[in-house]
Amino acid sequence: MHSMSITGALTDPLSNSAFVRALVDVSVVAVVAGVIGTFIVLRGTGFLGDALAHSIFPGVVVAFLIGANLLLGALVAGLSAATVMALLTANQRVRDNTAIGVIFTAAFALGVVILSRSDITSGNLEEILFGDPLSAHATDVVLTLTIGVAVLGAVAALWRLFVMAAFDPNGARAMGLPVLALDLLLLALTALTVVVAFKAVGDILVISLLITPAATARLFADRLLPMAALASALGVAAGLAGVYLGYHTGVSAGGTIVLISTAAFFASWLFAPRHGILVAGLARRDRALLRARPEAEAEIILASPEIRAPHEA
Repeated sequence: MHSMSITGALTDPLSNSAFVRALVDVSVVAVVAGVIGTFIVLRGTGFLGDALAHSIFPGVVVAFLIGANLLLGALVAGLSAATVMALLTANQRVRDNTAIGVIFTAAFALGVVILSRSDITSGNLEEILFGDPLSAHATDVVLTLTIGVAVLGAVAALWRLFVMAAFDPNGARAMGLPVLALDLLLLALTALTVVVAFKAVGDILVISLLITPAATARLFADRLLPMAALASALGVAAGLAGVYLGYHTGVSAGGTIVLISTAAFFASWLFAPRHGILVAGLARRDRALLRARPEAEAEIILASPEIRAPHEA
């Protein structure tokens, strides 16, 4: 009976087309976010993802007010913000973080001003800020699939170039690679990832979907490709679990996805086989004991009466 109830909890929602759309949408988003998030985590540019997430806010608000698709509004705003950030950093006296700070605060403030002059209800605002994959329409899923496939295709085609430009820019320049163009393209792909993730977890929580699975994967994987694959898998697992819990309990699916991802990160931070804090601490203790053991055994042997020198007996 109990196993049947679990089976029903897993299979019964699949008869709901909105639920199936949510599963597809979240799965695609998690795969794309895992790949792009790996570059963000390894380069230490989490602030960039956060900035782009906030920068799509005015586009989403405007799209809602005029009755357009929210993802299209996010797409226009995200790519516009990425373009302006890139133009600002062309001036060598404007650092990357400076441009990011200027643009994302201005964009978010613009969204707040527009919002203050509108009649958006608290429910609509909650969906914009925290997402609701269960409200995804067929158009949203098609747009997510299209953008997701385009992002993954670009990353796959330019994988080696992205890796070299991101982690050895001087060497890449010496080889004649267009490092600036590759950085700008990766920035645009990050903006597109933020856009597709928006519907699943909302404007506020997008950064978690980009960062947390990749940060968790970093505790297990030492190579880039396995880390990206694991980050995507972790994101998909958290996404599916969050959608199911949101469906059955009525809580925010987007918030649940983020909480599950965060719980997985902290569990990995403690117990990951090689890099977990507790596991690494136990390993250091064991190594210390092994180093000390020969000396301790030698002292015991020397103190044993059976091996004392004859004149000491």
